[in-house]
Amino acid sequence: MALEIEKRFLIKNNNWEKYIVSKSYIEQGYFNSNDDGWIIRIRYENKKYKITFKKHIVNSSCLEFEYEIPTNDGEPILSSLTNRIRKERFYLDINNKDWIVDRFKGENFPLEIAEVELNDDKEKIHIPSFLSKEITGLKIFSNFQLSKKSFSKWSEQELKNLITH
Repeated sequence: MALEIEKRFLIKNNNWEKYIVSKSYIEQGYFNSNDDGWIIRIRYENKKYKITFKKHIVNSSCLEFEYEIPTNDGEPILSSLTNRIRKERFYLDINNKDWIVDRFKGENFPLEIAEVELNDDKEKIHIPSFLSKEITGLKIFSNFQLSKKSFSKWSEQELKNLITH
């Protein structure tokens, strides 16, 4: 069983760019129509396709199982899905801790989200100064939800609620 524990944050400036170690392009699509159970996605990154099964457990934890599939299978599957997102993923090294910044493309531009994986939910982390609001557990920011209702389609009220909460 693969347990993933992560914290996610919005970004307030580009000071994170000086920590970039590498980057990749990601396109992913979703098979599900709701996020009450297992979320099943296919991802294309670094010329490879992977199928992932993900289920939220509690707080910042979820189960995640990922399997590589042949390109001949992955290409037609991904291209047939309508709930998709595109993003650049930047891998950062900050104080010997691996961080990721996703810079969304297309309908989710200009959204940028930073995340860090933890060893356990009590692990203390240094919060870099380029981060703003923590969004861990807010489903509206999940990649799955962004594939269904892109950031550019959020109402003024939804955006205002994010700032005040």
